[in-house]
Amino acid sequence: MPWRVRLARAQQPLQCRFNRSSRSIDITPLCLRLASRQQRTITSNEKPLPESETPGPGPNQDQLPHVSEEAEAFGKITGEGGPDTQQGTPVEEVLKRDKDSKENAPQVIKEQMKSSSKPSTRSYSTTSRQRQEAMISFEDSDVETTGHKFGIPQLPIPSNANIKHRYDPLIHQVTNLLMVDGKLSKAQRNMAMILNYLRTAPPPMVNPNRPLLPGAPPAFHLPLNPILYLTLAIDSIAPLLRIRSQKGAAGGGVALQIPVPLGLRQRRRQAVMWILDAAEKRRTVGSGRGGFATKVAQELISVVEGKSSLWERRGGVHKLAISARSNLSTKRRR
Repeated sequence: MPWRVRLARAQQPLQCRFNRSSRSIDITPLCLRLASRQQRTITSNEKPLPESETPGPGPNQDQLPHVSEEAEAFGKITGEGGPDTQQGTPVEEVLKRDKDSKENAPQVIKEQMKSSSKPSTRSYSTTSRQRQEAMISFEDSDVETTGHKFGIPQLPIPSNANIKHRYDPLIHQVTNLLMVDGKLSKAQRNMAMILNYLRTAPPPMVNPNRPLLPGAPPAFHLPLNPILYLTLAIDSIAPLLRIRSQKGAAGGGVALQIPVPLGLRQRRRQAVMWILDAAEKRRTVGSGRGGFATKVAQELISVVEGKSSLWERRGGVHKLAISARSNLSTKRRR
């Protein structure tokens, strides 16, 4: 029987050994046989490894200090003096080291360097450590923190504290009237463009024949508060009444015109609808998605200046309501 056995269809030959007692061939790879011999067994007699007396990071695991801190420590050792890490370096000291920068420095700094013999210092530190120490911690504050991370809000809670009612009521109402097909984001963008136009526009010239509401601020103050600007323009042309046609009130199927007073939201809604109708009839100037918002803002400015045709429309409604007040019935109930 041959001592060497060649295995067919094998990529690499294996080293085999012949066992005379069992008359068999061991084809275990040599690497596995050597690994089994070198395996280390742990017995109960062995002692555990000694523990470190100073637990913590190893000698090469400490974080390296900053370059300025290393220079300061080196200067203390050599006695030459290093940079002051607790305070920023003044400009005069930097210029003294560089002659070219000193010659090209501004005249103000040159005069300060000549007048002051001692180098100027800053009253604050530019390092992040002192900034963190200067920060007021929440624990040091006088706010009561018993059971709460932040202070309890003061009662009563203001009306604009709710996220759904955080805007001015008039802004919310005008935004809803600007909305078309449920596109609220587009209406909010137009509302923001209107307020921005009122804020950046020049102050209006108020017509004394068509005064605004009593108690209104001066005209040159209006661009500083665009929400007040918008409120003043809408409330100034808002009608106080509306005309309701009632059929059969005079008998024989004849309709009578009866004036009906309006509430605050009703008055503002009617005024906004008039402004939107007048803005649609305006000529479009320029292009872009902010064209309609610009026309609405221009109509609001013309209302404040008394140039809009909505003043005649408001006056016509009031005249018709005054002439139709005789149609109101004042019958007493028994």
